[in-house]
Amino acid sequence: MSWGTELWDQFDSLDKHTQWGIDFLERYAKFVKERIEIEQNYAKQLRNLVKKYCPKRSSKDEEPRFTSCIAFFNILNELNDYAGQREVVAEEMAHRVYGELMRYAHDLKTERKMHLQEGRKAQQYLDMCWKQMDNSKKKFERECREAEKAQQSYERLDNDTNATKADVEKAKQQLNLRTHMADENKNEYAAQLQNFNGEQHKHFYVVIPQIYKQLQEMDERRTIKLSECYRGFADSERKVIPIISKCLEGMILAAKSVDERRDSQMVVDSFKSGFEPPGDFPFEDYSQHIYRTISDGTISASKQESGKMDAKTTVGKAKGKLWLFGKKPKGPALEDFSHLPPEQRRKKLQQRIDELNRELQKESDQKDALNKMKDVYEKNPQMGDPGSLQPKLAETMNNIDRLRMEIHKNEAWLSEVEGKTGGRGDRRHSSDINHLVTQGRESPEGSYTDDANQEVRGPPQQHGHHSEFDDEFEDDDPLPAIGHCKAIYPFDGHNEGTLAMKEGEVLYIIEEDKGDGWTRARRQNGEEGYVPTSYIDVTLEKNSKGAVTYI
Repeated sequence: MSWGTELWDQFDSLDKHTQWGIDFLERYAKFVKERIEIEQNYAKQLRNLVKKYCPKRSSKDEEPRFTSCIAFFNILNELNDYAGQREVVAEEMAHRVYGELMRYAHDLKTERKMHLQEGRKAQQYLDMCWKQMDNSKKKFERECREAEKAQQSYERLDNDTNATKADVEKAKQQLNLRTHMADENKNEYAAQLQNFNGEQHKHFYVVIPQIYKQLQEMDERRTIKLSECYRGFADSERKVIPIISKCLEGMILAAKSVDERRDSQMVVDSFKSGFEPPGDFPFEDYSQHIYRTISDGTISASKQESGKMDAKTTVGKAKGKLWLFGKKPKGPALEDFSHLPPEQRRKKLQQRIDELNRELQKESDQKDALNKMKDVYEKNPQMGDPGSLQPKLAETMNNIDRLRMEIHKNEAWLSEVEGKTGGRGDRRHSSDINHLVTQGRESPEGSYTDDANQEVRGPPQQHGHHSEFDDEFEDDDPLPAIGHCKAIYPFDGHNEGTLAMKEGEVLYIIEEDKGDGWTRARRQNGEEGYVPTSYIDVTLEKNSKGAVTYI
């Protein structure tokens, strides 16, 4: 099937069809371009999404690395790789499909224009041949009519008896002339007709079929190119499917890595304070309180002035102390982490000791390497000067001494914390497990202080000297009771200046909470100290100044 034989008379139709083919090619190229833009924008939006939700934290203050968080971060990484593969798809389409289509469309336009120009030239040449033949035909026809007229004129004069011989001779000469011209035009017309028929046969059986064949081949190549671009369009994405599948598998593995048990354990490790939970409520003996109030009533008025003064003095000293519970810190964290609860302090100290040991090992390895290098220089002076290594050796030794001092200091703090927690029942976990710790969290009963001027102190050391609390409680006369309280939770009172109490125990209130979270109380045996306000139910006497009932 050939266009040259089947469509010999459809030049204009083929002109429109080839133009439509190029337009369709350019339309598909536009489609590919828009698809590329979609892929690029999709990849860009995915990268922006990953960037938006990626963790933004410094190395010094990281949040707990829960398995669910780690899985989400891994999913973000896989999604970022997925976005990269979308960019690869866009680049492959742009290079292999869109760019190739635009170059081919340009070449196709040039080739089509050339073939159509050849067809038009062939048609113009055939038209010219036809005009020449038609002109010779018309001229032959005209000469024939003139010859017929000359013959009729000659016959009329020859039959006319009145016509002269000269007129008859003249008419005969005119007839011969017209007949000769008619014969010449006849021959010219025959030659032009033969030439036109030959050119027409050549036009429709040689020239036009050749031109149409070239147009057909061009159109078929366009169709093949479209087929190749369709395949390349699909291959651009099929090539990245294995990598995309790996990204999706990575997301599935990240989802499978979520361990709720481990996350729960991390919550315990991150927020465990190490404090003992409250014990049972004791029996409340209100009759002793009544008898005590009656017996102390005679001296309450006489020592009210001194009581107020002592309370102010005590509160003033107490505010300077660093209590077990307090407000969130406003300043930087303390070096020994004493602003943290015991368990968290132990973890932080153990973590710091491990880091210092790693640094010490690195410095020791560096010192050994320098010593070996120094020995080599001493044995082979041409390799280097041993004295040039002395400053570096001295610096390394100084670093080793500094790190050892730091380790010793932190181990002393760690021993102090472990001694405290061991006295509470050795509730801590192994120090080999290091987790990230949040600071400034509230305990169920109150808040431990973060203040730069406050820290958690351990039980008073027995060194034969008195603490500030010993001085505070060495008054000759006891302060008057302004109310009583009932212990809601037990309190061990290991810190100096505090008073241990059992759950349900009834104590006398001798000084209200001044806003620092502590209330000064006294037992029936006269032992005094501070207890957490959140651990007790306080009832003040109605006749005392500023009496308030805390529930």
